[in-house]
Amino acid sequence: MEARTSEGTHVTTSGTARADRAGGGDALEHLARIGLVAYGLVHLLVAWLALQLAWGGGGGSADQSGAMGTLAAQPFGKALLWVLAVGLVALAVWQLAEVLRYRTRLGASGDAKKKAVTGIVKAVAKAVVYAVLAVTAVRFASGGGTSSSGQQQQTVGGVLGWPGGRVLVGIAALVLIGVGAYHVRKAVRSSFLKEIDIAQASAGERRVIERLGQVGYPAKGVALAVVGGLFGWAAITFDPAKASGLDGAMRTILDAPAGRWLLTLVALGIAAFGVFCFFRARYPQRT
Repeated sequence: MEARTSEGTHVTTSGTARADRAGGGDALEHLARIGLVAYGLVHLLVAWLALQLAWGGGGGSADQSGAMGTLAAQPFGKALLWVLAVGLVALAVWQLAEVLRYRTRLGASGDAKKKAVTGIVKAVAKAVVYAVLAVTAVRFASGGGTSSSGQQQQTVGGVLGWPGGRVLVGIAALVLIGVGAYHVRKAVRSSFLKEIDIAQASAGERRVIERLGQVGYPAKGVALAVVGGLFGWAAITFDPAKASGLDGAMRTILDAPAGRWLLTLVALGIAAFGVFCFFRARYPQRT
């Protein structure tokens, strides 16, 4: 059957094989495992800062920059941040390799092409997130890290000054809210299990992994949706100070009725997501 395929099909198959090898190299996979552990650790630290915020025990920003700052203040923390940065860069490269793999499938038709386009969009978005976190880790490791909330407000303020800037910030708000809703949807449908290869996991581990995802993804989704709401409010009021990022979202939840308990639930969910990342590092996805 392979002998009858066209030359174009042969090239596409070879390209897929090369992309798969690029994404599945042992060295890159080991580094990506470190990155997944780093990603999980960041979420655990954010959860800890959120719990401190909920119960009056801390003044640090309950976001990624706060997590990095907390880590940098620990003994050997800066050295660990360099290791985490390398792992996060590897995760970004891993996702770019996924882009190459999906790119070879764009010549397909119907659902296959739709899945390829969706896969490319997701992989690029993840690569950007991992790259930003890697840069944040490097900044704190080198002693130059600052609160991301202030940076976000400056960025939003600059965008609001552009022609049509309010619309752009509003679009960003809708995207964040959509991503938050998508996380909740993934939990409801348990589609997050596609991101992890649990074929070798025990039955008990599979149950734990599924429960962690069902708790972790909605919590992260709620936090992202609140961030989107704050961006939307900043666009409506033309006030960049309202776009205070994840830390602002945590404080907004805290100010809600029964906010302390709501923030505690969100923090525990984010911690569950962090542990889920540890399992992803142990059982990385292979497609």
